[in-house]
Amino acid sequence: MEATVYNQKGSEAGKITLPEEVFGVPWNADLVYQVVNAMRSSGRAGTANTKTRGEVRGGGKKPWQQKGLGRARHGSIRSPIWVGGGVTHGPRSDKNYDRKVNKKAKVKALSTILSKKFRDNEILFIDSLTLVAPKTKEAKSVIFDLAKVKGFESLATKRENAAVIAMSEKGDNAAKGFRNFGNFSIEEYRNINPVMLLNHKYLVITGAEKIFGKVEDRKSKVENTEPKVNKVEKISKVKTEKTAAKKAKKTSTKK
Repeated sequence: MEATVYNQKGSEAGKITLPEEVFGVPWNADLVYQVVNAMRSSGRAGTANTKTRGEVRGGGKKPWQQKGLGRARHGSIRSPIWVGGGVTHGPRSDKNYDRKVNKKAKVKALSTILSKKFRDNEILFIDSLTLVAPKTKEAKSVIFDLAKVKGFESLATKRENAAVIAMSEKGDNAAKGFRNFGNFSIEEYRNINPVMLLNHKYLVITGAEKIFGKVEDRKSKVENTEPKVNKVEKISKVKTEKTAAKKAKKTSTKK
């Protein structure tokens, strides 16, 4: 699986081989929906809070007698049906909105979205992104140069959520240069997540060779590591060895 790498001027700089397990995953809408919903729920502040009838100040005295006045019976002026009373079934700040997401599911969802964006020609690979000075003017010229690439013309015209710029290492000049653009987000590649990718149309990956070189090194390390021996198997193996040694000792003493 190959992709074209561009420089920050918008001209071709070469090719790069991409890992199949990251950019060749079939679309799985159910998995993406579950992971994104869980992440958005966990991101809620949960600070909205209302008071119940027991927490509202006042209302300790019965407003009027139960019978004899011809009026509806009430026990407190802080009842939820009174103005200024408590709230029934309102939001509470003690509610926990956190949802657990399995690590493998999160990684698979991220790979699924990356693969979809790659198939839809919404990922742009550039060799490096360097600004001489932390100036918005320089960042703007980079955006217009990258918009010359076929299929990425709206990088320069899209007003909201245009692109995420994922860098191998976040440089101060680039971060400061792009921070005045509300339609661009700049992050390190390791920090991108499914919600961020779905909120933006394009993904611009800088230093792709360095990033995916690290991925391949990690993969080779995993493949070269010896499989872990199960504790139960290890104990049973030691026991069988001990019993075999005892039997051999007994037979030698009999002889």
